[in-house]
Amino acid sequence: MALTNDLICPTDGVQINETKVRLVAGLVLQVTALYLITGWLALPLLLAADFGLRGFDRGRYSPLGNLADQLVKLGRLPYKGTDQAPKRFAARIGLAFGLLISILQLLGIPTLIPAAVLAVFATLESVAGFCAGCLVYTYYVRLFPKAA
Repeated sequence: MALTNDLICPTDGVQINETKVRLVAGLVLQVTALYLITGWLALPLLLAADFGLRGFDRGRYSPLGNLADQLVKLGRLPYKGTDQAPKRFAARIGLAFGLLISILQLLGIPTLIPAAVLAVFATLESVAGFCAGCLVYTYYVRLFPKAA
């Protein structure tokens, strides 16, 4: 389905650096891949905490966000503005995935599928700049305009 003007993402007027966002997604991918290899419960808990911080306007405390900031500075990477609202919504979805993976593991239920889905979405954001959570956000604000 092609995006039309009716599906352009609603904004909140706050700009953030898309370069940093894509680096964070790459870090999420690495942490998720490490989890898939090791099964360490601390990793999805780290992701849940980090997504929670970024999803609820506490991004300055985000370990992955702070690491991405350092990578932007070290690499002298360009600033490219993008709206914060859909990225914040996507981080909240990431929080749900981190919690889901953690709870499933604690219950002894396989976590391959939700972890792989998270890895795929992180790859899409990091490599192609495609934010699946942002696309969902577009529909969400159209269905529930007062909730956004």
